[in-house]
Amino acid sequence: MLLFDNVATVAYMTDAQPGWSGGTVAARTVTLTDLLRVPLHRIRLVAAVAVLGLAAAIGYVFLIPGAVSASAVVAVRPVVTDAFTPSGAAADRAVNMNVESGIATGTDVVQRLADSGGRDPRDVRDALDVEVPAGGQILRFTFTADSAESAVNNANLAAQSYLDVRRNMYERQREEMLRSYDESIEDVAARQAALQKRMANARDGAREAVVAELAGVNNQLTQLSSARTEIAAVDVNPGWVTQSAEKALVSSSGRGPLYVAAGLLGGLLLGVVLAYAWESMDRRIRSVDDGRDATGLPLLGTVRGQGLFGRRRPVDADIRYVAMAIAERVREPARIALLTTREDQTTLTAGLAVALAATGRDVYVADDSGRLDELRATVMTDRGRLPAAVNPARPSIPKPRPDGSGSLDDVTEQITPVRRPSPRPGPARPAPGDPEATMMLPRMSGGPVTAKSPVTEQADEVPVGAGGVRFGTWRQRAAQGLVLFNAPPAEADERGVAAARQGTAVVVVEQDRTKQGDLRRLAERLRAAGVAPLGFVLTRSGRG
Repeated sequence: MLLFDNVATVAYMTDAQPGWSGGTVAARTVTLTDLLRVPLHRIRLVAAVAVLGLAAAIGYVFLIPGAVSASAVVAVRPVVTDAFTPSGAAADRAVNMNVESGIATGTDVVQRLADSGGRDPRDVRDALDVEVPAGGQILRFTFTADSAESAVNNANLAAQSYLDVRRNMYERQREEMLRSYDESIEDVAARQAALQKRMANARDGAREAVVAELAGVNNQLTQLSSARTEIAAVDVNPGWVTQSAEKALVSSSGRGPLYVAAGLLGGLLLGVVLAYAWESMDRRIRSVDDGRDATGLPLLGTVRGQGLFGRRRPVDADIRYVAMAIAERVREPARIALLTTREDQTTLTAGLAVALAATGRDVYVADDSGRLDELRATVMTDRGRLPAAVNPARPSIPKPRPDGSGSLDDVTEQITPVRRPSPRPGPARPAPGDPEATMMLPRMSGGPVTAKSPVTEQADEVPVGAGGVRFGTWRQRAAQGLVLFNAPPAEADERGVAAARQGTAVVVVEQDRTKQGDLRRLAERLRAAGVAPLGFVLTRSGRG
């Protein structure tokens, strides 16, 4: 343990003069670390929102059935008079596939699907997809539904509906053409009958002209009949289904992992946004710069925490550095109030008392909030962690061997720290293990005798190193030595600021827990009360 009495300078401190810092505080540049600090300190909120997003995505994947797709393939053929005539190399030109694709997704096909399933035509149109491969006469009907059975049925129905619609269209066209040919044939047949009557009544000179005209009519009638026969022989079959949709061939969307990843990422982004929103409404002290900007005080030291969350205790070396800084700024007798906004600084107060008493000081720890037992227990615990050369409760002489053997080299002489005379006389304690020690009796003062005996008052003292720590209330504080007042939270009790007016103060700031607004309000109250604090201490045992 580092022993100190009068320290000239403290290397890690940036401000040498106690009290309020003057001048304008220079604006700091916001770095990437500053931006990442907010979501990291609000990691519980970010994690909670991310878990909710992930749970929502998983629930959507498992509770809501995924989309299932089924496909049916239709081979489209041109309408020809001879079904066995090859289409040739340019078959896709004989059939306009863009027109066929439009017919496949047209109103007639969609309406048939909607009527069969009792669905909205707009939903059917969104679920039906017709694909036309380049350079071919193939239509691939793909239907997406909630179940495999529905997808298969609707895909096959869409393919069959297209063939039916296209066949009906061809049949209507053929009927119209046949009707037109029939009308023409009837007209020509009527002319033929009229010419035959004229030829029977005609004279020899005019009969030749009628015969020639009748031959032309007969030729025209033959051509019309031949053309009608070709139209009637046209195969109006638009194609056939080459591959029907089956349940074994259905395919799911396969977007479950994508939905889960999207839910997790969306939850993280929403958590980060909420973290920034919460931080804007609930600003906490995150760094030394935040504490310095909020208070305008110099930094006395940073006390880190060690151990698991919930059982973190301050690092002893950091407390000794803070005690070193306080000892440099005060001269005994001194009264120091340890102030917080809403937090509990009992652990830090006990640690500072042990560190200051270990150097030979008489420290009086005052508390008016019922925390004396906790302070005493913490002091006893911290004293137990002191090195043996400083803590008289831990002997540095090794125990003798059970058989009595051992040389003088095995025994190390104990060096007892020399304690400075206390300004408050009390019964001196003889050196442990020395029966010949002389007990020094306190010198009786000539003042008035009180009911409280000095011997009884000193019995409450806990020896620490060359000094000691005593406990009591603020009213029972000692007139000499160093008094540490474990003040109640300043937001609910003004006794800490009132005690600081009789001496000085140290502001204790807990990282990630002390609110910036509360800390600024405490600094304003100290200024208004005329208190010049020594500085502030940043502890890192809290969680935001």
